[in-house]
Amino acid sequence: MSSEHHKPPRQIGGELVIPILSVGFTIYFFMTIWNSPWTAQVSTFMIGGILLLVCAIFFIRCAIWLSRGEGTLGFGNLFTMDDFRTGRIGLLLTTVGYVALIDTLGFTLTTFLFLAVSMLILARGKNAVFITMISAAMALTGWAVFIWAFDARFPRGWFETTMKAVLANG
Repeated sequence: MSSEHHKPPRQIGGELVIPILSVGFTIYFFMTIWNSPWTAQVSTFMIGGILLLVCAIFFIRCAIWLSRGEGTLGFGNLFTMDDFRTGRIGLLLTTVGYVALIDTLGFTLTTFLFLAVSMLILARGKNAVFITMISAAMALTGWAVFIWAFDARFPRGWFETTMKAVLANG
């Protein structure tokens, strides 16, 4: 007398949110680079093409789950208590904070804060000194490469302004 354990269908509606937003952002990004140098266009289309390919594979997989009855378009798993336990909500808030603060604080300081806070969330507060040093090194490397060496049009803040004055005046 065996009874099969029937697994409820996977709710893939919540899992589709990020890939759908990614496709929309990638299409928008493609439309904004038409007048950019060809090197930027090539890089954009290579990275965007890979992202679109990965999303397409996921969409096909979801369509197979739906056709087999193994998935539904439910959103019950979009936010769960696991999001709080695993730090996903903290990472979401950190990302929103990065976007909101980058114009005010500048690229380097905002990147440092984003890296430090997100890695501390993922490490559950352990190794704070090491994480702070790694975050500082990564943010300073980003500043040195993108802003100082290539003069990229990243938002400038207190750090960038101070470093420009220090480098100009010795």
